[in-house]
Amino acid sequence: MTEGEVKIEKLAELNQEALEKLVDIYMKAYEDMREYGGEGRRYARRYLNWCWNKARDGFFIAKIGDEIAGFIVCDKDWFSKYEEKTVGAIHEFVVDRRYQGRGIGKRLMEKCLCYLSRYSDRIELWVGEKNKKAIKFYERYGFRVAGQSGIWIRMIKDIKNGKVT
Repeated sequence: MTEGEVKIEKLAELNQEALEKLVDIYMKAYEDMREYGGEGRRYARRYLNWCWNKARDGFFIAKIGDEIAGFIVCDKDWFSKYEEKTVGAIHEFVVDRRYQGRGIGKRLMEKCLCYLSRYSDRIELWVGEKNKKAIKFYERYGFRVAGQSGIWIRMIKDIKNGKVT
């Protein structure tokens, strides 16, 4: 697979076929970390529908041909109770295990950061405390730990003058 074969685009429609593919990717991603996303397919469908309804304009997918290889949900107007203001947020970020390690996550993250930097001076996300691989990935993009609630770690990234830092 060459980088040119991967297309990052906004999800045009959350129809049944797309939803089931996203649920498959989501469920496989959390197989070894059930405490963070293994509540079952019914939960995953509801959650991804919520993501679609909350952040439709920032719901990006990575495609290889007609196949969805990953997705990221970027919310431009999330009210953070920790910031007491509206910030950008990443609600979900998953790359199909078959395509990990090929730069797809990098491309999705860059698309999300570019998108959110137009709307906010801060981005937040939550990640499971045992998900060390994801935490290191986020740190490479300048996110830092800002707190913890139970098994979840809150990470934030500041945006300066509309530019990702």
